Amino acid sequence: NNYQEDLKLFFAYFPDKRSTDDLYGTDLLDFFKYELASGLSASTALRRLSSTKSFYLFLSKEGYLKDQIPEIEPVKKPTRLPNVLSLEEVDALLDAPDLTKPDGIRDKAMLETMYASGLRVSELLSLERSKVDLKRGIIEIFGKGAKQRKVPLGEVAIEFINKYINEVRNKNTNKSSKYLFLSKYGEPISRVYFFKVIKKYALQAGITSNVSPHTLRHCFATHLLENKAELRIVQELLGHTNIATTQIYTHISTKRILNAYDLYMNDK
Repeated sequence: NNYQEDLKLFFAYFPDKRSTDDLYGTDLLDFFKYELASGLSASTALRRLSSTKSFYLFLSKEGYLKDQIPEIEPVKKPTRLPNVLSLEEVDALLDAPDLTKPDGIRDKAMLETMYASGLRVSELLSLERSKVDLKRGIIEIFGKGAKQRKVPLGEVAIEFINKYINEVRNKNTNKSSKYLFLSKYGEPISRVYFFKVIKKYALQAGITSNVSPHTLRHCFATHLLENKAELRIVQELLGHTNIATTQIYTHISTKRILNAYDLYMNDK
């Protein structure tokens, strides 16, 4: 959907272009310059460049584009540190669901699982019941890039998954589903729902920073490193192919330590 919208914006910028005969390689450069000049973030401008350039490459391969596609030197995408909550904020977020309601018990189990295991949102929502070994406290994940890994579950997560299965899931009309977490209609939980529910619980917990489902994965990695876990172990738990991807969490930890130091010194 993003790629479609990118191409719509590209052609909106060139309203006189009616067919592939009207397209030139230099259009890519003109559009990219316009996007940057309009104040867009570098990441958004780069994605739109990638979308339109891929379209041009397709046209060239199919023989519709006669012009050359220029080499464009992209701007460097800035490294942004992900938002990480304090331990107190995580506790408040995990305690927000109403355990007197079935969806509250399920949401509590989902939040605890995500924080305890550092799962990606897609991994959590597609988690199959057969891949969760509650006796051994291990989840088997078939993750990004078709990589398989096993991650541990904490005692609290195990407790609330059991509570969810016994008190809620076993009463679901589609309890035979292979997926662990189900809506009240028996369907897998959607990304849109989980995004909204995280926002709701963050608001209830009084958390003012921007929180998304991925925030708990960032917290999982950062808190492990702050408690002296080895970087290679965190890499394996997160399912990162390249350790450089995991190293961003060491920068977060350093930044948090310095902020805490500054706050302490300023209060003296």
